[in-house]
Amino acid sequence: MNDNIKGKVVVITGASSGLGEATARLLSAEGAIVVLGARRVERLKALADELTAQGGQALATAADVTDREQVKNLVDAAVQKFGRIDVMINNAGLMPQAPLERLKIDEWDRMIDVNIKGVLYGIAAALPYMKQQKAGHIINVSSVAGHKVRPGATVYAATKHAVRALSEGLRQEVKPYHIRTTIISPGAVATELPNSVTDPDTAARINEFYEEVAIPADSFARAVAFAMSQPDDVDINEILFRPTRQEL
Repeated sequence: MNDNIKGKVVVITGASSGLGEATARLLSAEGAIVVLGARRVERLKALADELTAQGGQALATAADVTDREQVKNLVDAAVQKFGRIDVMINNAGLMPQAPLERLKIDEWDRMIDVNIKGVLYGIAAALPYMKQQKAGHIINVSSVAGHKVRPGATVYAATKHAVRALSEGLRQEVKPYHIRTTIISPGAVATELPNSVTDPDTAARINEFYEEVAIPADSFARAVAFAMSQPDDVDINEILFRPTRQEL
């Protein structure tokens, strides 16, 4: 699978756990150079040290995606250390679901900051380098909720629909620079994402659902590797996947 993966410099946000960690592990095993960003620096550095001890190349940099400068510093660090950025994976996300009537406005604001603005900041950091290189690949993480709206997930779904809209606009705009774009929309994948749900009724429902159907995070990592591994003239624009048992 490592065709077009080996030697690539890949920046991953939200890399300290879940989808980001699984992706870092798989891509490193396939020969990619991984630059890891997240808020939890100790976990991030432990992962980078582990991958390096296994013969890979990894760099850990603190990055809160709600802070534009931190995201820029993450990408700048990748270019300064390794000379380029080949792939930007805007993975960091939150899912604190609750019915709108419960007015969890602080959580709405946080989701917008992380799930939408965090993606935009990642694009803003990577795009100038990729334009200069006339090559690159931006992978944005949406969700099944970016395709379907369900009660209690309204704001989360809105942010993930926004990721798809941003990604499609980006796809059309970067054609002159030979930049590829991919949206990956997972269903229920076993990560810490449900832990961000603070509404008790919603949390109980989501946790029960995930315990019943969720699949491992390396399912997402394999989707990333599939999109990356295509020849440069093949642009996998969108991948939607679910657990086989997931109905919604």
